[in-house]
Amino acid sequence: MDEQREGRPDGPPPRRGGPPWWRHGPPWWNSGSAGTAGAEAGATARRLPWLTTAALTVFVQVGSRFAEHGQLERQDLDAFARVLLFLATAVLLLRHRHPVPVVYATAALTLVYVAAGFPYGPVFLAVAVGCFAAIVAGRRRAAWGAVGGLWAGHLLIAHWLYRWLPPGDDGARPWSEELAVAVWVVAIVAVSELARVRREQWAKERAERAQAAKRRADEERLRMARELHDVLAHSISVINVQAGVGLALLDSDPEQARTALTTIKAASKEALGEVRQVLGTLRAPGDAPRAPAPGLDRLPELVEQAGSAGLTVEVTTEGALVKPAPGTDLAAFRIVQEALTNVVRHSGSRHARVLVRHEAAALTLRIDDDGPATGTDAGGSGNGLAGMRERAAALGGTIEAGPRPDGGFRVTAVLPRAADEDSGARTAPREDQ
Repeated sequence: MDEQREGRPDGPPPRRGGPPWWRHGPPWWNSGSAGTAGAEAGATARRLPWLTTAALTVFVQVGSRFAEHGQLERQDLDAFARVLLFLATAVLLLRHRHPVPVVYATAALTLVYVAAGFPYGPVFLAVAVGCFAAIVAGRRRAAWGAVGGLWAGHLLIAHWLYRWLPPGDDGARPWSEELAVAVWVVAIVAVSELARVRREQWAKERAERAQAAKRRADEERLRMARELHDVLAHSISVINVQAGVGLALLDSDPEQARTALTTIKAASKEALGEVRQVLGTLRAPGDAPRAPAPGLDRLPELVEQAGSAGLTVEVTTEGALVKPAPGTDLAAFRIVQEALTNVVRHSGSRHARVLVRHEAAALTLRIDDDGPATGTDAGGSGNGLAGMRERAAALGGTIEAGPRPDGGFRVTAVLPRAADEDSGARTAPREDQ
């Protein structure tokens, strides 16, 4: 069944609050699995981030010019400075494919830029972006090492190596600036870690949703296979029996052979109609079925079809007749249908008894035949009994099937009436809903 009809998806519950992209991840970030060391980020890694890298390059180049005006004690920006700024942002084009080399390259280029005496400014944004990409890709140690190396190098330059580095007339940087740098580093790492955790959550939720969708598809295929088995097994069993009768009486009793052929025609027409209904639902899953799902009110038809196959069926009803929920009604019909089919196919008895007991808490079905079994699989190890058990279990009921002490075979199904309409809709095959 699909999520729209069911009313509640089978995946993880949606988080409340926040925009949709925060709950499920932005569209451009919904590929790959984050947080796994060595894992590349899927489609994002295959696509180079040209647009964001170009925008960042322009911003760093222009912003550094403005930063130069406020730091007259630093070296003026020249061609070498422009090349360093360009390289520091250009390597970010490979940040998704090779996050470790990129984060170290941006840190090294920024350190060379600062050691050359050029003004502080947006160049540190390149390090922040490289660190962010590395942490999100799961390369946390590399990111921390690159940022820590940049910080340690800046301490050496600002408090010791400045005597031999340009510009030659400046002094040691105040220690208060180091506190600001430390706060900046901690903020970058914290934001990157938060993004990494969120991406891991998004990846996990996407995997759970995909797994839930796969599980629903597998369950749907199983329901369709079980439904087709139930539809075809009964009718083809009747057709098989009547074909044998027709062939045996074709010469000695043509009128009886004609009756057998008429029965074959009616059974095949009904089977084709039900198969067409199932396949029609597969082709147009949003359309409502043209015919109502079968229920216990069609027991007389089953009795008539079984009679045409040479099986006499006695139906007994006990208790106050209360129509079950649609899912329970369908399951009860299919269980009786499959049980009678098994009698036709696997039992030497030509007489079967069906008991339908309506109780306050449950609907009980009992199908008996006097045997003996005619085949080695009469014990019920085939798909028919497995399908009955699945139908009963889906509604919280039980199926017991096995030989009786006095001979013959008995199938007993107990379907609880506590399974409400919604439960039946969730467990019944989609074409029956």
